[in-house]
Amino acid sequence: MELRQLEYFVAVAEEASFTRAAARVHVAQPGVSAQVRRLEDELGQALFDRSGRAVQLTQAGTAMLPYARRAIGAVAGARDAVDELAGLATGEVTIGMITACTSLELMDLLAEFRGRHPGIAIRLREAGSDELLEGLRTGHLDLAWIGVSSHSGDPPGIATRTLVEDTVVAAVAPGHRLAGRSGVTLRALRHEPLVTLVRGTGVRSALEHGCAAAGVVPTVACEATAPHTVAELAARGLGVATLPASVATAYAGVLQTLTLERGRLRSRIALAWRADEPSGPAARVLIDHVRDELPRPDAPTGPVRPAGR
Repeated sequence: MELRQLEYFVAVAEEASFTRAAARVHVAQPGVSAQVRRLEDELGQALFDRSGRAVQLTQAGTAMLPYARRAIGAVAGARDAVDELAGLATGEVTIGMITACTSLELMDLLAEFRGRHPGIAIRLREAGSDELLEGLRTGHLDLAWIGVSSHSGDPPGIATRTLVEDTVVAAVAPGHRLAGRSGVTLRALRHEPLVTLVRGTGVRSALEHGCAAAGVVPTVACEATAPHTVAELAARGLGVATLPASVATAYAGVLQTLTLERGRLRSRIALAWRADEPSGPAARVLIDHVRDELPRPDAPTGPVRPAGR
C-alpha cells in the first residue's frame, strides 16, 4: 500500500469522479485509475462503485476513507516535524533592537536561547521603535525589542510581551533652579528646555502622552538616541532631562532626580512580533522561549534592572 494510492483514493472519494480527482492531484486520469485499482487488488475489495454516472464509495470504501485520511495527515505531520527540526538546526532569526539598548534581560534571554539552540543564527539590527515596528509589519524582522509608553496599548497587528517597565523622571544639574525640589509637573516644565530621547522611544512616547494629557507643548532643546547621552547633556546644563528612573539613579551626585507628574509617567521595553505569527520555526521557538521566561505583566516582579530606553 503506497501513500500516493491513498491520496488518489481520497481524491476520488471527495470529488466523486476520476476525472476531477486526476485534475486535483495533477496526474493523468489513467494513472489515477491504475493506482486505485492496484489498491483494490491489494485489499481484495472494490472501493468504488463505477456503474453509475457518479463514482460512489462501496461499503468497504466508506470504511476505509477515515483511515486513509488519517494516514495522509500523519505523513504530512511527520514531514512538518522534520521541516521544523531542519529549520531549528540551520535557521536564523532577525531581531530588531532599539538603538543603544543596554537591557541585561535581553542579553540573558538571547544567551539562554542560543545555549538551547546553538544551530540558530541570531541577527541583530538597531533602529528606532517606529522603524522596528515597520520592519515587523513588512516581514524584514522576526521579532523586535521596542520602547513604548506604558499608557498606550499594543500597536495595530502587533503583539507584545513586556521585558521591563520603568518610571520616567526629570533630572537636573545641581546648579539648576529646580534643584532642591522633590518633584515637578509637566505644566511647570512647559517653558523649560528639555533634553530627552528621540521619537519612537518609550520615554519620549510617555513624555508626549503626558504632555498631551496636561495640555502642554514641550520645549525640546536637545534630543539623543541613548539615555546616558541625555544624562550627560543635562549634567552640563543643557536643560531638564527626562529619563528612566533606573538610569537617573546611576547619575546620583551628578544629577538630581525629581519625581515627574507624581510618578504617573511610565515607559516599557517589550518584545514585539506580528500578531498572526507568520514567522519561521526558529522565530516561533524564540517567541515561546520569551513567553516561558518572562513573567506576565500582572505577575510579581523583582527590582527593575537598567533598561536603557
